[in-house]
Amino acid sequence: MTNLRNNNNHYDESDIQVLEGLEAVRKRPGMYIGTTSARGLHHLVYEIVDNSIDEALAGFCDEINVVIHEDSSISVADNGRGIPVGINPKYGIPAVEIVFTMLHAGGKFGGGGYKVSGGLHGVGASVVNALSEWMIVKVRTEGKEYQMKFQRGETVSPLEEIGEADNTGSYIHFKPDSQIFEEINFNYDVLKNRLREMAFLNKGLKITLEDRREEKQHDEFCYEGGIVSFVEYLNRNRTALHSKPIYIAGEKEDAELEVALQYNESYVENIFSFANNISTPEGGSHLVGFKSGLTRVINEYARKINVLKPGDDNFTGDDTREGLTAIVSVKLANPQFEGQTKTKLGNSDIRGFVENNIVEKLGYFLEENPSVAKLIVDKAQSAARAREAAKKARDLTRRKSVLESA
Repeated sequence: MTNLRNNNNHYDESDIQVLEGLEAVRKRPGMYIGTTSARGLHHLVYEIVDNSIDEALAGFCDEINVVIHEDSSISVADNGRGIPVGINPKYGIPAVEIVFTMLHAGGKFGGGGYKVSGGLHGVGASVVNALSEWMIVKVRTEGKEYQMKFQRGETVSPLEEIGEADNTGSYIHFKPDSQIFEEINFNYDVLKNRLREMAFLNKGLKITLEDRREEKQHDEFCYEGGIVSFVEYLNRNRTALHSKPIYIAGEKEDAELEVALQYNESYVENIFSFANNISTPEGGSHLVGFKSGLTRVINEYARKINVLKPGDDNFTGDDTREGLTAIVSVKLANPQFEGQTKTKLGNSDIRGFVENNIVEKLGYFLEENPSVAKLIVDKAQSAARAREAAKKARDLTRRKSVLESA
């Protein structure tokens, strides 16, 4: 420990520092993008794409184009409304400059620009700018095209009008900073999987990805079936128990729910959850509500058709989810994510909202489709029997081991 100690005992008010503007992001990038490894590098792209997705959620964008350029820079273009370019009355600078140079600035804090969005902390665009060697922003709005340039978060070319425009939208081109990231090498397949996911979650939204490096790859994603198509895609190499995924939707004043689920003959559970189009790999209240609702409704139906008799134990959650592929997607006005990287949803009221919808609507589906319902219950029963058999085998092995040692 002695080697770690600062031999200078001087510590007073002059040692207290305040990191101004985007300096904090460059000093502690992990706080904002999780890591400076490949995962953090790709997260920069997601932050910019998420802003375009929010335009799609608001109903103003139906096409997003992502390009990996020869120099490993990235451009994201959309046909949304375009970032506002007017002078902000409080700060006296263009709104677009505020978005890219100030933390916690944006149109998603209840100003009326977005009912639902994923970019709720107002740090995404400015963080990407701070962690980029350079960035060029172009905006088409009100018949004009405008441009701004930045270097490592600092404005180097103020907003200027560069021509006429016959449509609207935003174009953001940036090169991640090699001073920050371990390496600047975008993985095409990683971006492809994420953008395909976004297209599934936004019915009818067209997303293209182009790689202009040596590989010269190009993909286009657009799915009219939405998350039902997503489940079919995930189950494409498996044998489904029922031909079509079950689709459930529900809404209340400040939240919407979409669920698609389909069982297959495997023993693996594949459930993916999203909140405002953002993947929540650590789950959260929406996933807890889905799982508890699913277990409850399958147990209730199994008792109703006498597969579970009085005195029988209920199926466990694992029993009811064996062989299940599902997408759980919620959209809500004020999501409470845990951390800037938004891997887990914390809104407590969403659990009951999701669970009630699953119990009511999946219960109705099972009543209306008894042949599919029987297949699902049989699958859960088979999983329960295998679980009990495995438990007995373990207990027997332990007893035998104890006797042998004795």
